[in-house]
Amino acid sequence: MMAERNEAQEYVLAMARESNVKFIRLWFVDILGNLKGFAITVEELEDALTKGVVFDGASIEGFTRISETDMVAMPDPSTFRILPWRPKENAVARMFCDILTPDGQPFPGDPRFVLKRNLQRAAKKGFTYYVGPEIEFFYLKGLDDLKPLDRGDYFDQLSIDPTTDMRRDTVLTLREMDISVKYSHHEGAPGQHEIDLQYTDALTMADHVMTARTVIKEVAYRHHHYATFMPKPFGDVNGSGMHIHQSLFSGEDNAFFDDKDPYKMSHIGKRFIAGLIKHAPEITLVTNQWINSYKRLVPGFEAPIYISWAWINRGDLIRVPAYKPGRPDSVHIEYRAPDPSCNPYLAFSAMLAVGLAGIDGEYETPPALEKSASHMTEDERREMGIRQLPQSLWDATGHAERSGVLAEALGSPLLETLIQNKKIEWDKFHSHITDYELQRYLPML
Repeated sequence: MMAERNEAQEYVLAMARESNVKFIRLWFVDILGNLKGFAITVEELEDALTKGVVFDGASIEGFTRISETDMVAMPDPSTFRILPWRPKENAVARMFCDILTPDGQPFPGDPRFVLKRNLQRAAKKGFTYYVGPEIEFFYLKGLDDLKPLDRGDYFDQLSIDPTTDMRRDTVLTLREMDISVKYSHHEGAPGQHEIDLQYTDALTMADHVMTARTVIKEVAYRHHHYATFMPKPFGDVNGSGMHIHQSLFSGEDNAFFDDKDPYKMSHIGKRFIAGLIKHAPEITLVTNQWINSYKRLVPGFEAPIYISWAWINRGDLIRVPAYKPGRPDSVHIEYRAPDPSCNPYLAFSAMLAVGLAGIDGEYETPPALEKSASHMTEDERREMGIRQLPQSLWDATGHAERSGVLAEALGSPLLETLIQNKKIEWDKFHSHITDYELQRYLPML
């Protein structure tokens, strides 16, 4: 354990004094991406920074071990931020933590450590992994009135709409926490909105996604409404996705850029796409981890169904947005399967791992589609070898269970725990009698 303070820790202690911080929330996530944490007083901050804080890991999903339950939360000083929605007097700050075992080793079941390990693997190959998510969500009237808060459509701008103020307050709050927002707007369904975070490295972005989800909910609560990241809360409108824009950089250079290619996409970029295409069914359990996730991945609601890619086309699983002349950094890919309820640390890890597998294995990239796979006949798709994403949580669990690349990316113990958790979830759902069944079958059987 660390005994002496370094420069980053000294900075945190100074900021806490200057900002009149009285409490510090130590944040981390469980295997499912739920935000967890506990608060310490400012008097305990110095010890927490140098020694960490011991807590009971047995109560956290995916943290239980047979022979030990104590874990150590080691704060990351670079993530120290004041929580703007708390009073300025007796202020409250937060830091994300890395989870360690009592002997000071990284805990293999910590999603943040899993992402760090995958990023280190990329770094050894000379790459930095950058991502930019589009976070979609619904504003509802309240937990006691689960109806969309507005009747808007794409890009609607109505000053009388209360959601406009909520989005504005959310963006301003995120800015206070040094999280840059690219843009925000109303999405296609009533009550549905989108906030896009500015491109940055994957570890910082995973922390940003967890913070953004918290801020979105906090702001909605303070406006006496409710925000949800449930992928498909309403059956007759689009569900919420979290499209992930991503690229690899080698130093200051975009490894996906090739000026000689007609679309400016390098062989490295194309092989990264090939890795995502080949292993998409295996990582879907991570990018779409709930039973409800698969209610979104159905025909007719703009979500990807088939495993295909295209230049610019917005209907495929993977698209390559248009190149901006004179901007080599603009070349990237967009993976459209994930939804906003995923664990971002594990989702980024999985996408990076299969992309690197495509590069290392020199996978052949299938032809880009000129016609969306959803507009093809079944025979046309079969002839082109176009597969479908898993259609249920059970289906996705089977693909993940057989995946060597996912086991390597997440670590076999964590993946086994995740699969066990999802099998239990499926069993509970599978035995549940739904309203549909009662309304459909009781009158006729």
